[in-house]
Amino acid sequence: MGSFLADKVVAVTGAGRGIGRAVALAAAAEGAKVVVNDHGVAVDGAAPASEVAEAVVKEIAAAGGDAVAVADDISTMAGGRRVVDAALSSYGRIDGVVCVAGILRERMLFNMTEEEWDPVVATHLKGTFTVFRAASAVMRGQRSGTLIGFTSGNHQGSVSQANYSAAKGGIISLVRSAALGLHKYGVTANAVAPVARTRMSANVPMELTEIGEPEDVAALVTYLLSDRAREHRITGQVYTIAGPKIAVWSQPRELRAAYTEGSWTPERIADFLPGTVGTDPMPMFERLEEMARAAAEGARPNA
Repeated sequence: MGSFLADKVVAVTGAGRGIGRAVALAAAAEGAKVVVNDHGVAVDGAAPASEVAEAVVKEIAAAGGDAVAVADDISTMAGGRRVVDAALSSYGRIDGVVCVAGILRERMLFNMTEEEWDPVVATHLKGTFTVFRAASAVMRGQRSGTLIGFTSGNHQGSVSQANYSAAKGGIISLVRSAALGLHKYGVTANAVAPVARTRMSANVPMELTEIGEPEDVAALVTYLLSDRAREHRITGQVYTIAGPKIAVWSQPRELRAAYTEGSWTPERIADFLPGTVGTDPMPMFERLEEMARAAAEGARPNA
């Protein structure tokens, strides 16, 4: 057993499989007591089962660690609250929450139904909020704690996952809001955009040239949960980890601005905006063109 997270209590959602499981195991291996949350659903959110969370608790116990299972659906306020309550009732505090839980329901925007939109946003975005909400109230009183949300490179946009992309973009804004609002209470908040081999990435219709394993992601999360990260005041950040690569995303800011005398009119904007303010090209358009070329050649496109 290591000691990077000695004496800390950490809750991990979506911890029954994939990245969540790797995070739970890594945190326990570094000395944390872990609340393992997983509703036990399929990739599309169907067929919940509690056994997957219990299985990870058994793995942690077999390795000499300490963990409890919570199978609640964190897309409800009560479910998010129970994850945090389990930490408090079992261990008396909560030092970190890691919100990995998510599902996919792919569909082109013009065909997407409410039943394909709502559960994805509820699991990813609301599920992060419910746990953050419950944990932040406790951490504020403790004047310490770490919130970690999981986003994706798809927050830039997606051809057939508008629901997923919107939720992942929302998580970034939620994390930044948490970082700003909780900074004075000693609480940090960050987001991780992983690229790793999981049930979800197995269905990506392209060859990922930069990809790692769930254990790579777990190493970054373990660091972000640690006092070492707090010492460097790391908060409000979005990090990608993909095998040997680690990167930080830029903060949103104005790219360029222009001013006029008097009031703007549509005609004045039409004359002024294209050549003076201009645009900020979307990198994903270039990616789409590369994918189209590869498909035309009968090859699996790279990403």
